[in-house]
Amino acid sequence: MNLESPKINVDKSPEDVFKFLSDVKNFESLMPENISKFEMLDEDKFLFALKGMPEIVLKKKEVSVPNKIVLGAAEGKLDFTLTGHIMEAEAGNSEVQLAFDGDFNPMMAMMIKGPISKFIETLASSIPKVI
Repeated sequence: MNLESPKINVDKSPEDVFKFLSDVKNFESLMPENISKFEMLDEDKFLFALKGMPEIVLKKKEVSVPNKIVLGAAEGKLDFTLTGHIMEAEAGNSEVQLAFDGDFNPMMAMMIKGPISKFIETLASSIPKVI
């Protein structure tokens, strides 16, 4: 299952956006209001839970300065990645898009598609507000 957030314009350079997103503790400030738990496990790994959803552990898996950051499931039964694509829109401005990619059976995909879509849209739309 592949889902993408809308492209979001940010009034910061790709390097500034990359620096913000590569520090995984900053994801706490991007989380939706219905977050019930956020805990740093180490400098590259955090746990979070949304109300009514299981806890998820994300770990920084890959970086490509200053254009790409890949977070992936660190444990559990779900195998997926969340990739931040950062492009220069014009001098000093960036365009950010989050992409979710997971391998799920059709029933699971149908159940989680809506909540995951909303989640990545919330994360992406929060970036220009908190950076």
